[in-house]
Amino acid sequence: MSDTAKNDTIDRDKFVTGYTRVSVEEGEGSYSAGYSIYTAAWPLLREYPGHEFQSGLFGTWMFADSTYPKIEGVWTYSTLEGGLGWWRDTEFPTETPKFIMGAVALGFCAWANGPGAGKGRDWDDPKGHYGIAQLSPNLLWPPDGVNLKQGTCGQVLGYGYQPLPLTQAKPTTAGADVPTGDQCWTLFLNAGNFKGPATFVLPYFYSEPTVAQPRTAGLFLDSVPAKQNRHHAMETQYIPWAQATDQQGRTFARMAPTLFPAGQNGAVPALQQVTAYNRHALWDRAKAWLDGGDPADSVIDQAHAYIHKFDESGGVQWATAWPGLAREDRIPLAASDFIRPSLNDPYSLAYAAQSDLVKPVEGTHGQLMMLPEYYQLIQEGADEKGQWVAVAPEEVPSELALDSVDFGRPEEAPPQTYVTPDDPESCWKQPGPVAGPFTAEPGDGSQITYYWYRFADQPALLNADLTDEEREALQVKVEKIHRHWTKDRDYLAPPKVGELAEIDPALIVTPPEGFEIGYVPIATRQGKRS
Repeated sequence: MSDTAKNDTIDRDKFVTGYTRVSVEEGEGSYSAGYSIYTAAWPLLREYPGHEFQSGLFGTWMFADSTYPKIEGVWTYSTLEGGLGWWRDTEFPTETPKFIMGAVALGFCAWANGPGAGKGRDWDDPKGHYGIAQLSPNLLWPPDGVNLKQGTCGQVLGYGYQPLPLTQAKPTTAGADVPTGDQCWTLFLNAGNFKGPATFVLPYFYSEPTVAQPRTAGLFLDSVPAKQNRHHAMETQYIPWAQATDQQGRTFARMAPTLFPAGQNGAVPALQQVTAYNRHALWDRAKAWLDGGDPADSVIDQAHAYIHKFDESGGVQWATAWPGLAREDRIPLAASDFIRPSLNDPYSLAYAAQSDLVKPVEGTHGQLMMLPEYYQLIQEGADEKGQWVAVAPEEVPSELALDSVDFGRPEEAPPQTYVTPDDPESCWKQPGPVAGPFTAEPGDGSQITYYWYRFADQPALLNADLTDEEREALQVKVEKIHRHWTKDRDYLAPPKVGELAEIDPALIVTPPEGFEIGYVPIATRQGKRS
C-alpha cells in the first residue's frame, strides 16, 4: 500500500540540504602547483531516489591564487572542482558514484566535466564541451562521468591535479589582446586498475571568456598559481525527506536511508592525505623532459609536498528546505548528537557515531553506518523554527505511516542519448578518427560508442585556439608521455589506509594495434543499452 493511500497528509515536497564541513589547517610555505586527496567512495543512499537527488562525496574547490578582485559588473568566480557524486543531469545514475572534473569558467558561463561534456548539450553553442582534452590511451571517459566499479563500498579513490607544461603561453587569445597561460591542469588518478594522467583542462577554457571581459584577463587558472589552502567539504543539495504532523501537533519526519563511512576502529576514513604541491614536485622535471631532456620519473615528489592536518571541528551541517526558502529559514538537523568528526590520525578524517540510533550496515564489513532515519521537530525557547532531533522508529506515531514511504527509484523519463555532431565537415569528422567504431558497456546500463583519434586531431584540440604547428608540438610531447607514463606506474603516494577503488572495467581500454602511442579514445555517443 502506498504512503498516500495510508495518509494523505505526508509532505514530500521538502528535502535535506547542506554541507559536511571539513576543517583543515592552513599550510605553510608556497605550495601552489595543485593538490591530491584520497576520498572514500560509497553509496550515500541505500537506493537511488530519482533525478532530484544531488550530492557530492568529499572533495574540494581549487581556485586561482588571484584573490578574485571584485570587478564591477563581473562575477569573477572560476574554479576546478568536481569529484565523486551524483548530479541531476546524470542520465545513467546508480547507487555507485561517478567521477566528473567540474572545471568552471568565468561566472559559470561554461563548465567542463570531461572530454565532450559541458554545460547543456547544444553543440551549436558549446559551453565547455571542448574544454577538456583526453590524454590517456587507456581510460575511456563517458560523457555521463567516469563510472566506478558497481558495488564500490568503502574503498578509496586518489585524485588530484598537477599543471603540466604541454602548451606555450600566448599574448593573444582568439585574436584578442588578452593572454592565455601555459598551465594545463592535468587530472591524476590512483585507482586499483588505473594510475596516472587521464585528462587535462585546456588553458583556453579559462581564457576564452576574457575575450569578452578583458578586465578579467590573467586572473584564472590558465596563468595563475592555485591557492594552496582550499575548502574541503561534502556538498549535498538534495536528499529525500517526508514529514507529517500528528493530532497533538507534533511533527515527525523520515529521511531516505543515508549511509556514511563508519570510520572507527581502523575502518576507512572519509578523507585522507590532503596534499598540496609546489612546482618542484613535477613541473620542473616534466618541463625539462618535454623540452628535450631525459624522461622524467612519474612519481610526484613528496619532498615538495605539504600534507595538511585535520582538526575535529566542522561536521554534518544539514537542514531541511524547499524551493524558494531563504537559507536562514532552513530547519537544521541536530546532527552532532549522532555523528561527529573523529581523527584516526592528524591526516585522516573519520566520523564516529554518537548515538545508538546510528547502525552498522550489514554486508559492508564494518565500513558503513546508516544515519538515523526518523526525526522529531523540537521547538524550544525563542527559536521558532526549532531543529530536527533524531528519534527511534518506535517513537513515531504509527498512524503517520512514515514507515511506508518508498524512497526508491521512481518511474522517470527514459535517459537522453548523448550524441556528437554528425556533419561530415565538423571537427568530429575532419580530420576525424583513425579507428572505430567500438562499444563499451559499463555497469550503469548504458552503451558507449567511441573511436580512436590521433591525439592532436581530437575535437577539443581543434577548438583550443591552437595553430597546426602548436598542435603538432603538443602531439610530440604526448607521445613521450604515452611511452613512459603508463597506467601501471606510480604517480601519487599510496593511501595510508584502505583499498583502492576500481574504475568500471569496461572503461579500461587498449588501443588497437598500431595506435598504441599518440592516439586516444573519444566517446561520440552514449545511450541506453538495449
